[in-house]
Parts: sequence; structure tokens; C-alpha cells
Amino acid sequence: MTNAYKVHSPDFELSPYTGMTRKHYIDCAKYLLDRTFKHVDSMETPLTFPRVPGKTYPQPDDPPWRYRSLEFEALERTFTLAGPLIHLDPEVSIRGIKLREYYGLHLYNALTPGHPNSLPLPEELPDATYQFTCEFGGLFKTLLLLPDVLWPDYTQQQKDEMAVTIYKWAHHRTTQNNWRIFNIVSLSFLKKQGYEIDDELLKNHLLWVTSYHSGGGWYLEQTYNYYTISLFIVYLTIWNRAFGDEYYPGIAAAIENSAYELMKTYPNFFARNGYINMWARSICYRTWISGGFPISFMLKGSAPLDPGWARRLCSGSILQFVAREEFYENDIPSLGFYGHKEFVLQNYSCPASPFLMFLPFVCLALPEESPFWTATENEGSWEQIGERSEVAVLDKPGLVLVNHGKTGAAEIISGKVYYDDHNYSKLAFNTHFPWEDHDPQGGTAMEYSFRSLDPRDVRGDDINFYLTGHALHNDSDRNSAYTTSQSMLFNGVHNGILYRQAIMRKPPNNGVGYIIDLAEITIPGGVIRVDRSRLAFEHELTLGHYGLPHLDGNQALIHQFDDGSKKVITGAISGRQLALIVYHGWDRIGSLVHEGRNAEADESTVLYAYKKRTAKNPAMELMISVLLHKTDDIPWTEEELSPIKSIQLMEMTPSFSPLGARITLANDTVYTIDFVNIDGNRTC
Repeated sequence: MTNAYKVHSPDFELSPYTGMTRKHYIDCAKYLLDRTFKHVDSMETPLTFPRVPGKTYPQPDDPPWRYRSLEFEALERTFTLAGPLIHLDPEVSIRGIKLREYYGLHLYNALTPGHPNSLPLPEELPDATYQFTCEFGGLFKTLLLLPDVLWPDYTQQQKDEMAVTIYKWAHHRTTQNNWRIFNIVSLSFLKKQGYEIDDELLKNHLLWVTSYHSGGGWYLEQTYNYYTISLFIVYLTIWNRAFGDEYYPGIAAAIENSAYELMKTYPNFFARNGYINMWARSICYRTWISGGFPISFMLKGSAPLDPGWARRLCSGSILQFVAREEFYENDIPSLGFYGHKEFVLQNYSCPASPFLMFLPFVCLALPEESPFWTATENEGSWEQIGERSEVAVLDKPGLVLVNHGKTGAAEIISGKVYYDDHNYSKLAFNTHFPWEDHDPQGGTAMEYSFRSLDPRDVRGDDINFYLTGHALHNDSDRNSAYTTSQSMLFNGVHNGILYRQAIMRKPPNNGVGYIIDLAEITIPGGVIRVDRSRLAFEHELTLGHYGLPHLDGNQALIHQFDDGSKKVITGAISGRQLALIVYHGWDRIGSLVHEGRNAEADESTVLYAYKKRTAKNPAMELMISVLLHKTDDIPWTEEELSPIKSIQLMEMTPSFSPLGARITLANDTVYTIDFVNIDGNRTC
């Protein structure tokens, strides 16, 4: 018997793709909490989870408040599931423990100063920001959504006792951008309950938050990522309905407008079967972005999404994880994507953090008659795509979303990445081929990997940048490893071609001499890359495809050939295949087996292209390749592996830009790659 969630008695009439209805969401929430409450011995036992070795908190030498943070995070984030269940049935019990009484007791203990399990107050800690603020935001988001849950059960004296702690954390220091939302929600909850707050502080946070809106529904958050959907749209829409519409209608209207804008392309983030993409930071939160589906039915006016498609995608994303055995560690969601993987984590996460992924269970706050529940599942725009690949360009956040009708996969191509971070800096992210960690030995999946052969770097001294005659020592050991782009720039989509730039070294380290100009043509099931190398000194370079995990210990099957016009290498595992085709600018192609870098397996295979340039002043050159993927076992056809009919290289384009090309596809479509003014068009 599979030790994972299973949809029992699926309703394939109402939900022909997933079988999941409202009843199954309730069953799934209970199943997840049933496993969770294995860690609770009695009504009096605080909810906590075993510490997980690695980079996440708490660390063995952490101060006591970090362990209190772990407990509070466990209480708050599991309430993401428990709150909606209590809303539907105040008498609901898990493993003999009544949820309303359990969460009511432990919330009171945590928020009552002087109780042995109470949270520290801000003045008891060094003046800084703390995880407690984040969890207050999550807690009061749920209580604003479900005003009938927990809070009415307390006496006025109990409420007043807890309000002391809430008040102090709600008014405490916060960080920039998304964390202000936590203070907004906490302050608003207090005011809604009749407590006095600093109204100017609340308005200040609100104005700051709305100032981060960049266009198209997207908000700046370090870079652009899922936080826009999960916090700026989900949390703030709940805030709108519970508080903002009444107290700050102008600001609420701005938030509402941004939500409608975002919803225009929101479903494009999901694969045909609802799979989400492993992209950006906080990967262990997984399906929290699916919370936008039920939220779309909490917006004013008519819902912007097809309800049958919304539920199909929402359900598919949840089943992507909860139905997998490897998803669970210590009976709770693992710290990783499918299983525990250190390379995807940040040190602000703890074993309880992944429960935020159950944000889409806010759907249980929707009435039974909501179209989200009553509509028949459908596949939305996928039904019209056929075998085409549909491209949505989001200029403001610099994102390109691709839905491949031929494979059912969705891709995210990010173009405004400010720093070296593999959560963002991959050339593309695919729902069916989760990204791999960087390999310092080269061949990193879906990245250009660069290694300097400049003798000044190899020696560890460098006069290249300052021309003073004095050596500036650098790390020769570090220079011996491959590195990936330090930032990714978005240069726009012109005539159907996406232009970006991968900056392999940033200024002042002569960043002008370490640029790869990227030009990408989307084709069914893949992309044609016509990239211009402007790497000014001796180097090696690899271009990796997606990784192929070795599931159940089975290695990928590799096939390789050269027909004179192109070099081709293919790799296959059960249900998935990749092909890398190179036409120009590469020395050879091959495959590497990586260990400990794939999200799905301990070993994986990466197809890659390689080049080595040892001239003191390497020439600029075009690197022309095709990267294809499939989600079946049908062998590649000659037609599929021959997407380009002809290539005309141009030393100078008609617009006076060096090194371009005219590419004629097999279907006779012609694209002209022209990097004219690409440096002037960059945005980040």
C-alpha cells in the first residue's frame, strides 16, 4: 500500500482529470493533519517537529527563542489546514484531539505573556526582525478569512491578554517589501477587533507595499518571484475583503486591480496536468502559488478564471506532491521539492515551513455553491493549443511563460535576475524537468558554465582591470572551477525572438568582457538558441540541457550522432526524453552523470555542449543550438531532430550590428537574429 495520499472514490464526472471535489480537499486536509499529529501526544503537547540536519533552523547552538520560533511556525502553518476544517466543522478531531480546542489552547499559551510556552516579546530580544512577524501575518490572514474560527471562543479577558503580544509584534520593526504585509494583516486584525493601533504606521506600510507594484500585477520582491502571487495577491485579497474595502478603499482598489492584471497570465505558470515549476526561492513552499486559484473567486465582480480549469490546475498541483511517498519526511512535507534536497533550501526555513504550501486550502472558505466547486474540470486554453507552444511575455517582471502543447509542460524564462542564484538564473525552468544544482566541474543543467583560462586568473594575480602594473591577487582555486551567470538581463522580445544577456562576471571585474548575448526562438517542445559569445579572454564554456534523474537507479539511455550539418545527442528515461542539437560554435557534445544535484534522484544525466578557446583575444562567435524535450517514450523522428532548414550567418546585420543570423525553420518560417543595441535595451 502506498504511504501517500490517494483520492478515494474519485468523482470523474465532475472532475474528469483529477477526480478531486470539495469532499476530497477535506479528506486530503485531514489526511495531512493525521500524519502531522503523530507528533502530538496529548492536548497539552505543543506541536513541534524533529530538527532536520542541514542549513535550516534551528541549529544545535541556536538561542532558545529559535526553538520557540519553530513551535510557533508549526502551530501557525499547520493552521493553514486546520483553520478551514474548523470553519467547516467546529467539532472536527484528528487522532482523538479536537482541533478547535487544541489550536485555541496553544495559540492562547503562545500569545499570553508569562506563560511557559509564550513567545518572547520584541523588547526581550535584540532590535532586529524575527520569524515571529512572518507567522503573525500568516495567522491573522487565516483569522481574517475565517472570522468564526478560534477568536470568538476566547473570553474578553483572554483576548485582552493576547492582544498585548499581538500589538507589540504588529508594531515592531519589519523588513522591506513582502514582510510589511505581515504587519498590515496583524495591525488590521487588531483594529477590526476594536483595539487601538498606530493608524499612520498601518497606512505607511500600505503605501510602501503598493509602491512595489511594477506593472501587470507583479511586485518587486528582491527579484520577481512567486511571492507576488502568494503574498501580494493572496494575502492582500483576503485583507481587502476583510478590512481594506471598508477602511482603505482606494488602496484596496489598487490591490484589486493588480490582482485582475496578474490573473490574465496566471494559469500559464502551470503545466497541463497542473504541475508547478521548481523556481525561485522558498521552493519548499511548493503549491503556495496555487492559492491564487480560489482567491480569484474572492475578487469583486465576475471571477477572472474559468472555474473548471482553476480547480483542475489547483488539484493537479496538490496531487503532484501529496500523492508521492518521497514527499514525506517524519510524516510531514519534506524540506525540498519532491524529497529533502539541501541545495534548494534557505536558512530561514525550518521543518514546519513547508506547511505554507497548503495555502490553496483557503478554497474551503468558498461556499459549496461557488463555481470553483460546481464547475466541471476542463483544460482551459490547453484544449486550443494543440501541438503549438503558446508564449506569454510579461515585460514588467521580465518573465516569459511558455506552454508547450506538444509535451504539456510549462516553462518559466526569467530575465531580471540581479545576482548569482540558481533559484532564478537558469536559462529556463520546466515543470517536468526540475532544475539541478550547479556542478563546479562543468556541464551544469540549463546554464552556461564558464571557466577562465586567462593565465592571470590561473596564476591568481590580476592586472587586467586596473593597468597599474601591480598584481591584485585573486583566488586561483576559485578560478579553476566553472561558474554560472552572476546576473541575467532582460532585453525584450522583438519579432518573436526573446533577447536576454547572461553576465558571467560583473563590473568592476570587466563585466563588459564577460557577456553572452542570448537570442531564443520558441518551437514546439523546445527552443532554438542563437547566442553571441562576447567572452574576451581565454576560457572554457559548457551549455547544459535539463537533467534526467536516474529513477529507481536506472540510468538515462544516451544516443549520439553527427550527420555533417549538426551534432545530435539524445537522452531518455521512462516517460521523458531530451535532445541537444548543435549547429555552430561548439567543439563537441556529450553527457555527464551528476551526483546529488537533481531534485528527484541522487544521480542524473545532463546532456551538454562544450567549447574551449585559448586565443589571448578570442573572437566573438555565434553559438547555435536546439534544446528539445518530450514527455513520452516515442522515439525521436528525423523530422523532430531537424528543426532548422538553413542558417545564414551575417558578419554585419543590415542594422549595423555585428554577428547575426537568418534562421529558416523546417516549416519555412524565417527569423532574423539581430543583437542591435542590445546593451542599450537591457533592463534589470
